[in-house]
Amino acid sequence: MVPFSGWDMPVEYSGIVDEHLAVRTRAGLFDVSHMGEIEIAGKDALAAVQRFSSNDAAKLSVGQAQYSGLMTPQGTFVDDLLVYRLAPDHFLLVVNAGNIEKDYTWIRDHIEPGTDTVVVDASTRYALLAVQGPEARQILQPLTGVDLDSIKYYWFAHGEVANIRATISRTGYTGEDGYEIFVPPQSADRLWRAILDAGQGSGLIPCGLGARDTLRLEASMRLHGNDIDETTTAIEADLGWMVGWKKTDFIGADVLRRQHRDGVQRKIVGFEMLERGIARHGYDLYVGGAKAGVVTSGTQTPYLKKAIGMGYLPIEHTAPGTEFHVDIRGRQTRARVVPMPFYKREKTPAKQGA
Repeated sequence: MVPFSGWDMPVEYSGIVDEHLAVRTRAGLFDVSHMGEIEIAGKDALAAVQRFSSNDAAKLSVGQAQYSGLMTPQGTFVDDLLVYRLAPDHFLLVVNAGNIEKDYTWIRDHIEPGTDTVVVDASTRYALLAVQGPEARQILQPLTGVDLDSIKYYWFAHGEVANIRATISRTGYTGEDGYEIFVPPQSADRLWRAILDAGQGSGLIPCGLGARDTLRLEASMRLHGNDIDETTTAIEADLGWMVGWKKTDFIGADVLRRQHRDGVQRKIVGFEMLERGIARHGYDLYVGGAKAGVVTSGTQTPYLKKAIGMGYLPIEHTAPGTEFHVDIRGRQTRARVVPMPFYKREKTPAKQGA
C-alpha cells in the first residue's frame, strides 16, 4: 500500500506480473475510485466544454464518451480526461486524481461569465471499479440486466450491477476490452465482492497500481505527469487525434493548429532496449553522444517480455528503426525506436464496437 493523491492505494495484491498476465489472458478487477469526477450542466454546458476541452464534444451522442485534454493557451496539458455526455446539456468529466482541484479551478475560471452553466466537483458521489480483460464481459453479464454486448467501445449505459444502481462504461486503461462501473461510494465494497465472486471460475483477480501502469505502457497510453504535462503539447505527444480540428475555437487552438501545419521539433517515441537493462522514468536519452531527452515511462513488460519505454526525441530521430542510447546508471545502453502501441489486442467480430 502507498499514499497516492490523498488515497491509500494498493501497488499489488498477489504480484504485478501475475496481475498483468491475468488481465491480458483472463480478467482483472481494479478499484480506481481515486479518479475525479466533475459535472457540467446547463443550457450553455456544451459551449463551455467545447471551449476548454480539446476534442469535439458536439460529436458525442448521449451515452457516448471521448478522450480529450484540458489545454493551456500554449497547447500543453493541464490534464487529460474522458468526457461523457449524460444528456444534451449535461456532461461528466473523469480526471486524474492528483489534478481534481486544479482541473475544477481551471474549468470554473474559463467558463464565460453570465452563461447558463453549473460546474460541480462531484468526485465524492462516485466510486469507480474496472473489470478488464478478455473474460470481462462473461464475468460481468450475469450480474446485470444490461446487455453488455450492446455497449460499443467508448459508450456507456445505465442500469444495475449486483442490484446496485450503476453506470457501465466500455472503457479502460489497460489495452484490453472491459468495463468501468460508476456506483455510489457506499455500494463499492458490495460490488467489489460480487464481481470477485462472479469471476472465481474465470480466474479474475484483484489488481493494483503496479499492473495498471505496466498494462497501460504496453498499450502506449500516456500518463499525465510522466508522458504529458504542461511542457508537452498534444502534437508533440502524438495525440493529434484527440483535437477537434474543425471546431471554431478552444483554448490552445492557435498553437496546436500551427504545430499541426508546420510540424514540431520533438515528438514522443516508443522504444525497446537492444541491450540488457531497463529504461526507467527520468533516465537520460542520448543521440550521437549528446543528451537529447529523457525517458518518460519505462519498464520490463510481463506479457511482451521486453524492456520498453517512451520518451521525447528530436523530430529527426523519431523514425522507427532509429537507434539511440539510454543512460542506465552511468552505462550507455542501446535502444531502438519502434511503432506504438507496443501491444494491441486481437479484435473479434463477436465484440461489438471493440
